[in-house]
Amino acid sequence: MRGYPMDTIVLKTEMPDIVFVKSGKVRDIYAISEFLLLVATDRISAFDVVLPSGIPGKGRVLTQISLYWFEKMKDIIPHHVIASRIMDFPQDLKKYAALLEGRSMLVKNTQPVPVECVVRGYLSGSGWKEYKKTQSVCGIRLPGGLLESARLDEPIFTPTTKEEQGHDMNITFEEVENRVGKELASKLRDMSLSIYGKAREMAEKKGIIIADTKFEFGISNGGLILIDELLTPDSSRFWSVQDYSPGRSQDSYDKQIVRDYLLTLDWDKTYPGPILPGEIIEKTAQRYREILRIITDKG
Repeated sequence: MRGYPMDTIVLKTEMPDIVFVKSGKVRDIYAISEFLLLVATDRISAFDVVLPSGIPGKGRVLTQISLYWFEKMKDIIPHHVIASRIMDFPQDLKKYAALLEGRSMLVKNTQPVPVECVVRGYLSGSGWKEYKKTQSVCGIRLPGGLLESARLDEPIFTPTTKEEQGHDMNITFEEVENRVGKELASKLRDMSLSIYGKAREMAEKKGIIIADTKFEFGISNGGLILIDELLTPDSSRFWSVQDYSPGRSQDSYDKQIVRDYLLTLDWDKTYPGPILPGEIIEKTAQRYREILRIITDKG
């Protein structure tokens, strides 16, 4: 059987008899009849550059965490997952079981909504930078005197553009209305806040703060559903409740180890990027496995 050992870093999927659609920073997408197959590789990007090194098991971690949250949120909104086990995949895919097991999802082919739906419960990242300049985030006025990483009284909906290349750009709610219409914009905001609220409560019971996260939605049969990934370390900022201290940046359960290392180098943040040392790769892999274990009780 053609396949990949469990400990192999999968940077690119190879299924020549399956219709290839496109590659993102992490996922390779294929067409299977009327469905799509999303395969999460072990690629890692930093500063919008996909690095030549991968993180072993990262794709499986992202997929398993997404599947966990999709199941937990289905009482709020449907999701796009049709199947995630090889035994439930079409026959043409089963010869690729060693590659696909644990890191792939057969999903509905939806019309993606052209907006990234970001919810912030804490003031960090680009939100903190914007707040320091304007005392607002995406047009939402916030109280004065807030510290970096401060918990907000109420989570806020801070949407962004969805860019194929480069950074997504923060936009106001009014701009979302102009892009997708007032009714859909309100649904996106309300659903995003509901999902975040439930996830934050669940995560805090496990000792994890979800500082912020982004959701993607699609239209299927005229209705709004969740697509892509959900509440993973690549789409969310996870902090430890025990270690949390406002007034500074926090350690995150994500690729922060990689970003911190890259900042020590004389690198101009252009492709192809530097090869990561084995120590950095292993520390990052451990960090991903740790958040998988904490959130899903697996790993």
